[in-house]
Amino acid sequence: MLDLLIKNAHLASTGKKADIAINGGEIVEIANVIEAGAGEIIDADGYLVTPPFIDPHFHMDATLSLGLPRLNESGTLLEGIQLWGELKPHLTLEALKERAHALVKWSIARGTLAIRSHVDTSDENLLAVEALLEVRKEIAPFVDLQLVAFPQDGYFRSPGGVENLKRALDLGVDVVGGIPHFERSMVDGARSVEALCEIAAERGLMVDMHCDESDDPLSRHIETLAQETTRLGLEGMVAGSHLTSMHSMDNYYVSKLLPLIAEAEITAIPNPLINITLQGRHDTYPKRRGMTRVKEMMAMGINVSLGHDCVMDPWYSLGSHDMLEVAHMAVHVGQMTGVAEMRSMFDAVTVNSARVMRLENYGLDVGCNADLVILQARNKIEAIRLRPARLFVIRRGKIISKTAPVVAKLALDGENYQVDFLR
Repeated sequence: MLDLLIKNAHLASTGKKADIAINGGEIVEIANVIEAGAGEIIDADGYLVTPPFIDPHFHMDATLSLGLPRLNESGTLLEGIQLWGELKPHLTLEALKERAHALVKWSIARGTLAIRSHVDTSDENLLAVEALLEVRKEIAPFVDLQLVAFPQDGYFRSPGGVENLKRALDLGVDVVGGIPHFERSMVDGARSVEALCEIAAERGLMVDMHCDESDDPLSRHIETLAQETTRLGLEGMVAGSHLTSMHSMDNYYVSKLLPLIAEAEITAIPNPLINITLQGRHDTYPKRRGMTRVKEMMAMGINVSLGHDCVMDPWYSLGSHDMLEVAHMAVHVGQMTGVAEMRSMFDAVTVNSARVMRLENYGLDVGCNADLVILQARNKIEAIRLRPARLFVIRRGKIISKTAPVVAKLALDGENYQVDFLR
């Protein structure tokens, strides 16, 4: 007797239809037809079944704090940083945890079951670190939370920044972070990349740096990050997040840079919703889009995953932690409307992100964790087009969220119709 049997699934991994047998929290069989008893049977009716969505770049310590202590009137990155600085003295452990748990419920409802969150280490008391370490433990049955030690105010620039980051790692934070472009000089930025990568190498930890989140084409810390990655043997363990300065770099320099990133096996994590709203603020017209060179990176074989970054916080007043909204924006702003390109953007919020987070037993294969999402869509492209209802969200073989199919009922000249926007 199986725990759960999913019939008539359209598999995101292969594009084919199959049944999925689940027992003991893992996928035990995938076949055209499985005839077996089960404690629960779901007829997927040809809808798309995918491994869960993943957000590889988020700020859970700031989430849902919109309006505290005031709104970001300019909508800019720097005012957002200023606002966060104003809010930090008033943070409490209880409020941080309450907002994080509220956000996680949104995440589950959207089928997002793995999150990498940067957590600010700039404060002496490390309150946000303490809060999110507790949250990580509390949500573990439902969501995988990976924490990045993030010196928001600068590793060298902020008082105590060096020691605070070390303390955060000693407490159990998973990943070494940085923000080299926010140091006082390009030289200090490069020094911070070198020092932080050495810490990661010594501790056997992954690296994920906010890197070159700027319109300045001379902000080139990703080059230093690639160099330090290969020097220290960190290939496959490093991510460069944002990388927005690359949209302003000249093509000759980029032609040199991309092979270095590929050689170092660095993952690029653009954040389309945030990058296109915060960057290009000094431009009149023509106005730069603000997103890094996704097409060119993918052509070089560089792993690209997409992050949401923010939900209703000092930097971004919108969002519901829907990773398909992120993929939808990437398709548009990156002009990636080719068939293969659109499918690749679905992968950028699923399998590519699992790769950068090094998640074990993730996927749609026998032996993988039975973590699945059934979408009211027939394929990856339709999922990006519609950002549809997550009909079922399954964690370790147990249904943890349900949403009824979304259908509009029309009454036109005495005739009744139903519209679900599927084709």
